[in-house]
Amino acid sequence: MSELQVEATGETVGEAKWAALRELEKQQPGLDKAAVRFQVVSEGERGLLGVGYAPARVLATLDADAVPEDRDESPLAAEVRALLERIIDGIGVAGRVVVDENGETITLTVAGPDLGMLIGRHGQTIDAIQYLVNAIVFRKHLDDRKEIVVDAAGYRARRRASLEALAVRSAQRALQDGERVELDPMTAVERKVVHIRLKEFAGVETASEGTEPNRFVVVLPVD
Repeated sequence: MSELQVEATGETVGEAKWAALRELEKQQPGLDKAAVRFQVVSEGERGLLGVGYAPARVLATLDADAVPEDRDESPLAAEVRALLERIIDGIGVAGRVVVDENGETITLTVAGPDLGMLIGRHGQTIDAIQYLVNAIVFRKHLDDRKEIVVDAAGYRARRRASLEALAVRSAQRALQDGERVELDPMTAVERKVVHIRLKEFAGVETASEGTEPNRFVVVLPVD
């Protein structure tokens, strides 16, 4: 990876530097702030009564050697990271994969300057990538598999809110029609969001049906 540069503006040089640092941290979480080099492009002009105002501009540069490497990860996490890196490289997305692993889940967060192509319209691309990665892992690691979550630019937090809203609508529909409502296939993490949201919803219960990676949630009305 070559050096990373961003340009930022602010009312003062200090504010412009701070804005540049925030942007670099979005693209490279965990960076060493002391390794960032700044070049002042313009100190800006305050102007008089707002006339002639020009913001300060700085160029911030982070060398490739200063990008932190994730070393403390399991062999499975390393394998999944490499798989995701090949996928995003194949679709032309420049980004760094950050891994967070616990006993049940491996979360891979892609950091980069432009992740719209990775997320896709209504999250279709990132969901398809997550589905593909999970399918490959399930097939290769039947005895030692974990749920794989692929995230970028806070998409999963927005997805969670969307799933909770979907859960409520589905429960209301099940009560209104008196019939079961089947949702689209989801990962175990996403199904859990629906189950928890409807756990205390009066008049309905939920269940998971099907087999991985096509398992889905069913919302059922109860007497």
